[in-house]
Amino acid sequence: MPSEIVMKCSAALKRKKWNVSFAESVTAGRLASEFSMTKNSGAILRGGIVCYEAFVKEQLLHVPHEMIQKHSAESAEVTKLLAQQTAKLFNAKVTAAITGLSSPGGSETRQKPVGTIFFYIITPTEQIRHRELFHGTPEQIVMQAVDKTAQLIHDAIERL
Repeated sequence: MPSEIVMKCSAALKRKKWNVSFAESVTAGRLASEFSMTKNSGAILRGGIVCYEAFVKEQLLHVPHEMIQKHSAESAEVTKLLAQQTAKLFNAKVTAAITGLSSPGGSETRQKPVGTIFFYIITPTEQIRHRELFHGTPEQIVMQAVDKTAQLIHDAIERL
C-alpha cells in the first residue's frame, strides 16, 4: 500500500490534470511502483526509466561520461540532467529524477555519506533541486526518498 503522502500527491496530480514521469537511480523503479498502486495511477503515471548504472545514464539519457567522472553518478548535476532528459522523453507535466546512496560503496565520501539523496523535479511552474540525508537500512532510505519525492511534488502543486 502506498504511503499517505504518495496517495495525496497522486490525488493532487489528478486534480491538476497533470501526469508524472520518473528517472530513477537509487530507487530503482520504486517511485513508479508506489505511484502505480494509487487509485489515480491510470490518470497520472506516464512512466519512468530505471537508470541505476552509469552506463544507462550515459547511453539512454545522454549524460556525458565526463560529467559523471567529474561529479559522480550520484550528484546534483547528474540528477538535474536526468530530469531534463526524461522530461523530453516522456513529455509529462511533472518529471522527477532521483540519485543517491542507499548502501556503502560507489561515490560515498565524508561530504556524501550513505543516505545522501539528490532530487530534481521539473513542474510547469518551477524546477526544484533538493538534497537530503536519510538514515536506516537501504530499504528505509529508499522509502524515505520515495516519500520525499512525493512531498516535494505535492508541495509544488499546493504553492499554485
